[in-house]
Amino acid sequence: MRPRTREAIARVRKAGVHVILATGRMFRAVLPYALQAALDEPVVCYQGAVVAEPQSGKWLRHVPIPLDLAREAIRALHDEGFGMNCYVNDELYVAEITPEARQYADFQDIELHAVGDVLSWLREPPTKLVVIDDPVVLDGLEERMKARFDGRMYISKSLPYFLEFAAPGVTKAAGLHFLAQHLGFARERTVAFGDGENDIELVEWGGYGVAVENAHDRVKAVADLVCPSVDEEGVAQVLEAYLAGGFDET
Repeated sequence: MRPRTREAIARVRKAGVHVILATGRMFRAVLPYALQAALDEPVVCYQGAVVAEPQSGKWLRHVPIPLDLAREAIRALHDEGFGMNCYVNDELYVAEITPEARQYADFQDIELHAVGDVLSWLREPPTKLVVIDDPVVLDGLEERMKARFDGRMYISKSLPYFLEFAAPGVTKAAGLHFLAQHLGFARERTVAFGDGENDIELVEWGGYGVAVENAHDRVKAVADLVCPSVDEEGVAQVLEAYLAGGFDET
């Protein structure tokens, strides 16, 4: 998180605006960013399956995948020849530590736990499952898994090479809706920023949806505004415009 963005966040918070991080990442992976930005309000993580307080570590909301459904998904992925990351109690478990698993863990600066056969090992509902592979390969897998589970699971890409599985009804929008009720802010007065496919529901939920220029086309299609890219710190530019009175929040 660059200085300009941190400063813009600090200024809007000083003006009395809630600033909420909403991410597909696990709680422990997003926590450093929340603390770096001095955010003490709850974060929405795990695609909305978890809402947690950065300072205390307390989980306010947790909607894991029902155990039988998780096992069905793992079996289906095994049948297709795919392994996966399995998240339980904010820890990451894999069958074996492969180069791909190591790259993912290093990307998020988290520890890996190898457990062998994940299907046999799993004894409690996981928060989410993630398959890592080539984006084109995952496009096909996503289509097949959505057809197979027919709405019984939330299935979406976060980054092009991450296909994520969560409980039915879990989205970043659902997590933010919970938090809106918890903190007492209105959907109609919420500006939601996004870039990945897993941000579509979030951008649609906000009273004003913003996609960064480098966002997925489906996110841009539902946004009210497309701002400059991440590299240009587009989110900071929108926050600065709001503070300067040049942003039409209606």
